[in-house]
Amino acid sequence: MIFTKIVTRWYSNNKRILPWRQTKDPYYIWLSEIILQQTQVKQGLPYYEAFVSKYPSVFDLANAKENDVLKLWQGLGYYSRARNLHTTAKHIVSDLNGVFPNNYKDLLKLKGVGDYTASAIASICFNENTAVVDGNVYRVLSRYFEIDTPINSSKGAKEFKDLAQKLIDKKKPAEFNQAIMEFGAVQCRPKNPDCNICPLNSGCMAFNKNRIHELPFKIKSAKAKKRHFNFLVFISKDQKTILEKREGKGIWQNLYQFPLIETTREQSNGSFKNYIKSHHLLKNRSFELVLYNKDVIIHKLSHQHLYTKFWIINIDTLNVNGILVDEIRDFPVPIIISNFIDAFNF
Repeated sequence: MIFTKIVTRWYSNNKRILPWRQTKDPYYIWLSEIILQQTQVKQGLPYYEAFVSKYPSVFDLANAKENDVLKLWQGLGYYSRARNLHTTAKHIVSDLNGVFPNNYKDLLKLKGVGDYTASAIASICFNENTAVVDGNVYRVLSRYFEIDTPINSSKGAKEFKDLAQKLIDKKKPAEFNQAIMEFGAVQCRPKNPDCNICPLNSGCMAFNKNRIHELPFKIKSAKAKKRHFNFLVFISKDQKTILEKREGKGIWQNLYQFPLIETTREQSNGSFKNYIKSHHLLKNRSFELVLYNKDVIIHKLSHQHLYTKFWIINIDTLNVNGILVDEIRDFPVPIIISNFIDAFNF
């Protein structure tokens, strides 16, 4: 089909030189694809290079401590990706003798690997004819063929997958998959694409009907939940503080944070001091409370917005085992905590 030929020809002339394009080793392809989920290349590239340097093989990653993996991942967000990455590496080493599955069906069985990642690995590493469909592909196909089906619906997922499967170059599936993803990332950008120089513009229905800005179409998600986080930053006279590991299945699982108090609304100095006097870390203790950030810090996650304040608690001694403030950067923490640590300059 002319669409397929144009896209692959464009790719051969315009593709970016990226390290994961210089190999067909499934470990490196898998690593790059997991990192690039929900992440742009310019942000993900340094993380990819750091992981390859520290964990050059799946055996090295499998033998790593989870804390070290999370620390290296720090700042990328969606930390379940890092936990799944580590879990899958251990599974491949212990159960599969360090050998990745060599087909789409078996790749799908790996934890953290969905249709897109399995298709990418299967086509790039093993030349299997299975089409990738990521955000870039959705955008290119929805615009070129003027498809209004919501991309975040089960109907849309099937429709776009079937269409991509029909378009794939069966002789060179790896090249086509990388070409259409690159085309969406570089040429058919989400905002302000330069359609006048696009090699697909003559056949692009959205361009010819002035609908580029309308597609792809997504069903609006529910309104983000608003939460009020108050972090207690203890500093004792012997320069110790407290970090706690987040347990359970919520956000930031297995990352570390300062003791947290979640409230139903924003807190003022006076009311919050009275509020925390009965806290188990402060009960019957003398302490000085200072609000670090006068303006609330808003941290936006996919389904919730965190309205955050950091409260500095100067206290003589801690009534639990703390850590030296000099060691605080050794722990994997959410980016909002990391940013505070950098700004506060312990």
